[in-house]
Amino acid sequence: MANAAVCTFLRRLLMQELLAVKDSEECVRTPVVSGASPAAIQKASHLRRLPRLCNICPSCVVFQRQRIPAEQKESESDVEAVFDSTFAPTFVTEGESLVLSCRFSSALLPFQDVSWHRDGELLQSSGRVEVRTALTSSTLTVRGVHKEHEGLYTVRLLTRDGTKDHSAFVYVRDGPAAVLGAPGAPLQVEVSDVQRDYVFLSWKPPSAEGAAFVQGYFIERCEVGSRQWFRCNEVLQTVCYFPVMGLKDHTLVQFRVCAVNQAGVGRPSKPTPPILTSDPLEPSRTMVVTVDRGREIIITKDQLESQIRVPFPPTGVCVCELSDTYAVVSWTEPDPRGKEPLTYFVERTVVGKESWHLASLDMTVRSTRFAAFDLQKDTSYCFRIRSINKYGISEPSEPSQPIRLGEPLGVPAAPHSVQAVPDTDTSVLLLWKEPKDMQGILGYYLYYSEVGTSNWRTINNKPVTGTRFTVHGLRMNKEYVFRVKSVGRAGNSRYSEESQPIRVKAAKAAPSAPGGIALLCCTDTEMVIGWRAPVSNGGVPVRGYYIDQREKSQQVWAEVNTKPVRERVYRVRGLSEGHYYQFRIFAYNIVGVSEPSGPSEAFLCERWTMPEPGCPYDLQLREVRCESLVLMWAEPLYKGQSEISGYVVELSEGEESEDWTPVTQQPITDTYLKVCGLRAGQVYRLRVRAVSNSGVGRPSPPTDPVPAQTRPGTKDIEVGVDDDGFIFLSLQAPETGEEPRFQWSKNYGEAIDAGRAHVETKQDKSILTFTAASEDDLGLYTAEMTDKPHISSSFNFTSEDLQQLMEQSWQVRNPLIGLRSEGWQVEVSEQGFVRLWLQTEPLSSAAELRMILNDKEMTSTPGRRLGFDRASGLVEIVFDELREEDEGSYTAQLKDGRAKNQFTLVLVDQKFRETLARSKANRRHWTKRAGPHFEEELSWTVTEDCEMILKCKVMNVTKDTKLKWFKDGAEVTPGALDSSGLSTFTVPQVTRKEAGVYRAVVSDSRGEDETVLELVDGEFERLMQRLSKQCALSAGPLEVQSTAEGFKLYCSLKYYLSDMKTSWFFKEKRMDEEQRAKPGCSMQKVWVEIFNPTENDKGRYTVEMFDGQETHRRSLDLSGQAFADALLEHQRLRQVAIAERNRARVTKGLPDVVAIEEGKTLCLTCVTEGDPMPEVFWLKNEREISSAGQFHIANDKKTSTLTISFVTMEDSGNYSVFARNSYGSQTVNVTVSVYKYGEKPRADAMHM
Repeated sequence: MANAAVCTFLRRLLMQELLAVKDSEECVRTPVVSGASPAAIQKASHLRRLPRLCNICPSCVVFQRQRIPAEQKESESDVEAVFDSTFAPTFVTEGESLVLSCRFSSALLPFQDVSWHRDGELLQSSGRVEVRTALTSSTLTVRGVHKEHEGLYTVRLLTRDGTKDHSAFVYVRDGPAAVLGAPGAPLQVEVSDVQRDYVFLSWKPPSAEGAAFVQGYFIERCEVGSRQWFRCNEVLQTVCYFPVMGLKDHTLVQFRVCAVNQAGVGRPSKPTPPILTSDPLEPSRTMVVTVDRGREIIITKDQLESQIRVPFPPTGVCVCELSDTYAVVSWTEPDPRGKEPLTYFVERTVVGKESWHLASLDMTVRSTRFAAFDLQKDTSYCFRIRSINKYGISEPSEPSQPIRLGEPLGVPAAPHSVQAVPDTDTSVLLLWKEPKDMQGILGYYLYYSEVGTSNWRTINNKPVTGTRFTVHGLRMNKEYVFRVKSVGRAGNSRYSEESQPIRVKAAKAAPSAPGGIALLCCTDTEMVIGWRAPVSNGGVPVRGYYIDQREKSQQVWAEVNTKPVRERVYRVRGLSEGHYYQFRIFAYNIVGVSEPSGPSEAFLCERWTMPEPGCPYDLQLREVRCESLVLMWAEPLYKGQSEISGYVVELSEGEESEDWTPVTQQPITDTYLKVCGLRAGQVYRLRVRAVSNSGVGRPSPPTDPVPAQTRPGTKDIEVGVDDDGFIFLSLQAPETGEEPRFQWSKNYGEAIDAGRAHVETKQDKSILTFTAASEDDLGLYTAEMTDKPHISSSFNFTSEDLQQLMEQSWQVRNPLIGLRSEGWQVEVSEQGFVRLWLQTEPLSSAAELRMILNDKEMTSTPGRRLGFDRASGLVEIVFDELREEDEGSYTAQLKDGRAKNQFTLVLVDQKFRETLARSKANRRHWTKRAGPHFEEELSWTVTEDCEMILKCKVMNVTKDTKLKWFKDGAEVTPGALDSSGLSTFTVPQVTRKEAGVYRAVVSDSRGEDETVLELVDGEFERLMQRLSKQCALSAGPLEVQSTAEGFKLYCSLKYYLSDMKTSWFFKEKRMDEEQRAKPGCSMQKVWVEIFNPTENDKGRYTVEMFDGQETHRRSLDLSGQAFADALLEHQRLRQVAIAERNRARVTKGLPDVVAIEEGKTLCLTCVTEGDPMPEVFWLKNEREISSAGQFHIANDKKTSTLTISFVTMEDSGNYSVFARNSYGSQTVNVTVSVYKYGEKPRADAMHM
C-alpha cells in the first residue's frame, strides 16, 4: 500500500509539472550555487528533493510532501513548554551589554532544561555572562561585549522528542575609535608555549582598518593587580604573532594588542585571561607517594639528584619558530640538572666562522626559549646554549642546525565569485568561493554598500570560516553590493570583486498551511468541504490545493485528488454512509507544497435534512486596524428549508475563548461587515451563522486569532482630482520591491464597471479613475493586493465627496492663473521712474501676455518699457517719465495653456496725481543730489546732559565744499564737519534767547543746498518741553539739609528751567508759601525751607516737576531717625548761629601797620561789639599793657583807645587788642614802627 501511495504522489508531481509547462509558467529551478532560496528551504523543512522527473527542464527539481504522523494528544496538566517568542539577529557595540531572551508557551516541566550556546559552545554564568531561567522565560546577559562574543547564539530546550533549538546571529560592531581614522581592535589574542619568562602570542587582524591600511601592532602586558600596561615591543610587529621575553617567573600576566596605521593607535583588543608564567616541566619533576593510612608524601626530582657542582650542557638545541624578522631557539635542560636553579647563555655564530658571540647580552634567560631578533637576511646562523648555576658555567651544547631568516609572510589571496541570494525582507545569503591558495587563511571578513553610495560598512568583526553567511540588518527594497576579504596572520587580503547588485526582498517559499476546514453540505455518499486560504502564499500566488481524507478509526491518510484544485470548495465522492471522516488540506505554489492543515473534526456522512441552513465558509479578514476590521464570508451551500434572511456575526476575545458575543443586535443581509469598537492590541476571533425562517444555522469555523493593530506602513484609500480633472481613488502599497497588483471592487464583491472607471498602476500606487463621476458611482469601494490580501482598504464615496470633488474638477479643467503679489503695485524710484508691476504664479515658456491701456493694446516705446518674465510670473511697465497722457486703466491679459486670467489697475484722478507729483519731486531731488546736498535736514536733539544739539548731515562733498550756519540771518560757528558729513551746533544751556530761525548752507562749484529749522513758537515750545523733561529726569533724590533757621529740602538737577512747574507736597497735601515754609530755586537746585521745625513737621515730602506733559516726582520720608538727626543738627547750628551773632568782635579802627616819628604821641582806637559788652585788653608782643606811665587805656562803651606818649624806638613792636565775652573772643593785630627824624617810614604803613 505504501508503494501505491508513492506512485500516486509521483503521478501528482508529474501532472503538476505538465500543467506548469502547459500554462507556460516557469518550472521550479534550483539556483546554480545553493539550490532553492535559503528562506524557502528553512520554511519548508518538511520537503525533500527527488530525482529529476521533468525532461523538459534539465535543472528542474520537484518537491515531495512528507507525511506527518497523527498528533498525539496529551493531558493539559502535562503539556510540555515550547518556544513562544524568541530573539532576532541582534546588533551591539563593543563595551555595551548584550541581552537575549525567549519566552515559553507554558511553564517548564521538571525535566525540561534550557541551555545557551555560542557557535556550538555551552555558555555558563560567570563574571561577565549571566544566564537566568524562570518558569516561562530564559535570558542571557553578556556585559561589556567584545568582538570575540560575536557569533551564532542558540537557546536549546529539552523536550520528550529530543531538543528544540532557536538560533540567531549576534553582530558586535566596533566601538568608537580611540583616534579619528585609527583601526579597530584586533581580536582572539591567544597565548601559547608558556615558560618561566617567555610566551608566544598570536591574534587576528581587525576588519576595520580605518583611514589607511594597518602598518603593524603594539603588544602590551599587565601584571594582574597593577592595572598598568607596558609595551613589549618598540618596533611595530607586522604579522599577527610575536614571542614575548623578559617576563617575571611565577607571575600572573595579561596581554592585549593594538593595531596602528597612519592616523594613530587603535582601540586595544580584549585582554587575554591571566597567564601564570612557570616552568612547564615542573609537574613532571614531582612525585606523590601514598603511605599507610592514606598519607601522601610529595618528592621532587631535585631532592633525589646528586650534588652537582658545575651543570651539564643542555641538549636538543633547535629553532622551533622562524619568521622573516626573528628566530626562536629552544632546547632541553640538562639531565641531571642538579638542585641549584639554572639560567642559560645563548650563543650564535655565522656559518663558516669559528667565533661565537653571546646573543643574550643584556638579559637573564631562565626558560628553555630565546627569541633572536637582530639577525641578517640571507645569512646562515647556528646556535648553542650554556647552562649556568651558582657554581659555574657548563660546556657549550651541541650547535643547532644552520638556519636563516624566512621569507616575509604574504597576505592571503582574495576570495572570488561573490554572489548574493535573496533571503528575507531584511537579509540576504552571501556566497563566495575560496581562493586556490588556502595557505594562511584564518577566515573571511564581509563588507556591504548601498548601491549609489561609496560608504562601505563592515558586516562581521569576527572572521567566518565558511563560504556562506546570512547578512542581516538590511533595508527592505534597497539595493546592495558585497565584497569579501581573506584574513591571515600577515593581515587581510585585498578586496574581492563586488557582487552583482541585489534588491533586498523576501525569497519565494512554499505557502503556509490552509485552515478552517468546514463541512458545507452532505449526502449519503458525498461531502462538500470548504477551507480558508493560507495566511502566507510564500510570495507567489497559490496555484491549487490537495485534499487528504481518512476515516475516524484509521491512522493512514488517503489522497482525494491527484490534480490540484483551484477553488477552496471541493466535493468528496465515494464515501460510506454512517462513517465519520476527517480531512486535511495542502496548498501548492510554484515553489512547493505547504505543510498540511490540522485535521478537521470528524464529519458524519449522512444526508442533511435539517431545516436550518448550513454554515457560511471562506471567512476572510480585511482592513485590520487598531479599532476595527472587515469580515467577509461566502453564503452557505446548504440553504435548509427556507431562504436565508441574514447573518449573525459573533466575536470572541482571546485565542481560545469560547465565549461568543453577537456583534450586531439584528442580523445583517450583506456577506461582509465592518466590526468597530475593538480594543487596540486585543486578540479576537470571529465566526458567522446564517439565519432563516427555520432558525439559526451552524456556526462557521472561527477565524484565526487576529490582534487589533495597524501594521506599520498601512495606507488608506485617498481620493482626489488628477491633472486632467478626473476624480480618482488611489491606494499606495508598502515597499515590496515588486510592482503591486491590486483588485478593486464595490461593496466587497461587485466588479467595477469598465465603462464607468478604469484601473491603472503607477509605481507603487493603484489608481481607480472615474470616466465621468456621477451619483451612479456613489458607494463603498475596496482595494486589496492580490497576493497580500491583508494589505487592503476601503472608501465610502458619498454625495458630499462628489460635490466637493466636482468643484475641484471644474477648477482643474478651467484653471485661473493665480497671483502672488497683492494685485498691481505702483512704485516710484529715487530717480523719478514709475514702475507698475504684478507677479503671478510661475508660468510656462508658452505663456502669452496682452497689455491694454484704455481699450488699446500697449507696446514698448523708448520712454515706456514692458517686461514679462514667464519663469517668475513677473509683469511690469516702466516709465522713464510719467506724463498726463499715461492716466487710465491698465489691464494685463494672461493665458498659459488652459489657464488664463486678467488683472486691471485703475490709475486715474487722485491716485494718478499723487503718483505724478511723487515722480516729479523725486526727479528734482535726484537732480539736486548731483552736487553737495543735505542727506539729513536740520534738526535738534536733547542730550542726557540737558544740552541742545542742532545737527545736519551733508553728502557728496569735496575739499572745496563750504558749510555755513546762520541764526536769524547772522552767521554762527558750528562744530567741525566730521568724516561722515555730520555737522553739529551745541547749546550747553538753553534759554529763551535761543529761539529763532536757523539755516545751514552747503555749496561748491557744483551747486548749493540749504536746510532751515524754524525754532520758534510751537517748535521752540516742544524743545523746551523736551528740555524740561530731560532736566526733570536728571533730578537726583530728594535730600534734607539742616540750617540754623530749620530744614532745607532740596533736589539737584543738571539745571533748572523756569518753564518747569514745581510743586511741593507734605503728606500728600500741597505746600503753599507761608511764614514757616518757603520754596526756592537756583540754576541747579529746587528747594523748600521749613523754619523753626517741630514734631508736626514729620512726614513724607514730595516735589513734583511738570514738564508740560508728564509729572516727575521725588520723595523723602522725613520721620523717625532721619527727622531726629535733622532736628538735632538744626539745633546745633542754631546755637552756633546765636554764639556767632553775640560773641565779642573788633569791628573797625585799627590798621595793619602804623609808622610814627620818635617823640610823638600815638593813639590807637578800635570799636568792639558783643552781647554782653566785651572786655577789652591791649597787648604788646603778647604781653598785656597796663594803663600806667606813658601808656594810657581809655574804654568808653564800644570804643577802646590806647595812647602812648612820647614814643621811642623801644615802643616799636606787635600790638594787639583782645576782646572777649561769654560767647567768644577776637584778637586784632597792629604793627607799630617808630622811625627817627629824617628817616623814611615804611612804605606799607599808615603814617601817624
